Amino acid sequence: QSGRRIVRDDQRPARRFSPECSTTASFHATFIPETRQTPMTNLTAEQHPSVGSPLKRTIDLIMSFGVALLSLPILAVAALLVGCRLGRPILFSQVRAGLHGQEFSVSKLRTMTDERDNQGNLLPDATRLTPLGKTLRSLSIDELPQLMSVLRGDMSLVGPRPLPTIYLPRYSAEENRRHDVKPGITGLAQINGRNAISWEEKFRLDLEYVDQWSIGLDLRILARTALTVVQRSGVSADGEATMAEFMGSSHPDQDSGTENVAHRATAHEVQP
Repeated sequence: QSGRRIVRDDQRPARRFSPECSTTASFHATFIPETRQTPMTNLTAEQHPSVGSPLKRTIDLIMSFGVALLSLPILAVAALLVGCRLGRPILFSQVRAGLHGQEFSVSKLRTMTDERDNQGNLLPDATRLTPLGKTLRSLSIDELPQLMSVLRGDMSLVGPRPLPTIYLPRYSAEENRRHDVKPGITGLAQINGRNAISWEEKFRLDLEYVDQWSIGLDLRILARTALTVVQRSGVSADGEATMAEFMGSSHPDQDSGTENVAHRATAHEVQP
């Protein structure tokens, strides 16, 4: 019967199944169920074409390695200044949401102090952001350590910016599609306003990238990124030292995380 082990009537042990076994042996092998099942998760899930693109990965490796080498003197000087002005640690690291929402650690040069009030709460970003930090941000020098994340494969040069994991339950189902691709150092949102645009506009541009991705689009974004950095545009939102925290989508298709809307991050520098 289905789901039951076939037992031989005699007391002789059953023969092992092999390609040379008789039909009877094959009969036993066919009807004895396996005790462990192979997980079927993600075997049929459709993967975004950018994730498995050898050409995109090759571009990531060549360009990130080249930029890392060329910017090494700049990064060394910046790290020395951060160490002298802000002290240790020189790098700010935080867990972010990557491909399919999986967690990974991302690092940046520190641009803020850890000043706190009498209750131990971090002071506002505008108070903690130093003049050195503003300069590093405006030139995107603080982002250079993320090239290591690209080399490791956690990120790509181009893609939606990786955001804190506390945002995951706040996304609408549509917004969550931004995790169908690897996060990037730059993207459509970064060349179309950066932090000066709203969260809704950021996510719209992220999804436009997901839906219209091509190698040509990546190359155009990389070319425009250089111009954006030179112009120092969109570094912060109007009236904010950094990008305001995303508190949740107002779209009607958001079906999770409503109890987490009031949750605030405790780590410093949670901005994108």
